[in-house]
Amino acid sequence: MSGSDACSPAQVARGSRDASSPQEPCYLLRNMINKSSPLCTCPAGWKLLAMLALVLVVMVWYSISREDRYIELFYFPIPEKKEPCLQGEAEMKASKLFGNYSRDQPIFLQLKDYFWVKTPSAYELPYGTKGSEDVLLRVLAITSYSIPESIQSLKCRRCVVVGNGHRLRNSSLGDAINKYDMVIRLNNAPVAGYEGDVGSKTTMRLFYPESAHFNPKVENNPDTLLVLVAFKAMDFHWIETILSDKKRVRKGFWKQPPLIWDVNPKQIRILNPFFMEIAADKLLRLPMQQPRKMKQKPTTGLLAITLALHLCDMVHIAGFGYPDAHNKKQTIHYYEQITLKSMAGSGHNVSQEALAIKRMLELGAVKNLTYF
Repeated sequence: MSGSDACSPAQVARGSRDASSPQEPCYLLRNMINKSSPLCTCPAGWKLLAMLALVLVVMVWYSISREDRYIELFYFPIPEKKEPCLQGEAEMKASKLFGNYSRDQPIFLQLKDYFWVKTPSAYELPYGTKGSEDVLLRVLAITSYSIPESIQSLKCRRCVVVGNGHRLRNSSLGDAINKYDMVIRLNNAPVAGYEGDVGSKTTMRLFYPESAHFNPKVENNPDTLLVLVAFKAMDFHWIETILSDKKRVRKGFWKQPPLIWDVNPKQIRILNPFFMEIAADKLLRLPMQQPRKMKQKPTTGLLAITLALHLCDMVHIAGFGYPDAHNKKQTIHYYEQITLKSMAGSGHNVSQEALAIKRMLELGAVKNLTYF
């Protein structure tokens, strides 16, 4: 404010000015501050107000930018209009994450690769199929590998990966989630009773034996693809006994999987371990050969995002992110009351995965429908 615009103490005290006067702000300021205030001139008053505003901004910024939290930094609200889908956009942005890894890799394992070609694998599960070829051959003979024509024929695929995080609770995202071309869900996360927050459409559900829902028809659509993520050889044995109605496998699992599982074998797909490999290598920097006591591996959620970045042109996520480590009472899922303590001994490094997802958000490879 120039010297001609400043008001003297006497001017402020009089408080009577013509409405057209250039000194009208002084009259207004007088009515906003107490007569006994040390703010006797406009410049001084505005400076103090500016300082107070700056302090408030700094306090808010600090509260959301602590190193162990990424709250609402990458929140992407649902647009009122359908966002344009650009073919190849996810592939282009994901190349900064995955480098030269080929997008031409098959999403699901195919019988011909183990029957006719006998494709060698460099790694054992979960990063390859070395040592499990025989049982896998029998499983692939009764399952399928195709992607539905309704998805295959799309010129541009809009996908959303729905995590299981507590951030989905009371989110009211259900209708928005149902509008995507592909809705990818994880493990045994329920849909029934939570449709308003998580939607009702399920195109693909990733699971492993211990996370398989005991009644898959309740939580999936009739045409949902049930995609087995094999972490160990026993996972192939389990799915074989289920689909071929053989003697059930009861040992070798950290939690008893279903012994009766009512599914159509043609709905089952076997995820290519390639995606586990690049998620571990490129996103988490994990060694492919690990000591047996270590056994770190990506979560099903990070694996699903990796898969989506290879299959889709637009990738959005919802319900990802764990509570702060010090928040021991906050639940980690939208549908049950377990806390972060349950992750102990899982072999998942949730802090490292948070950094990986943060990098995807920063690159624009994925966008977030909930805060992270």
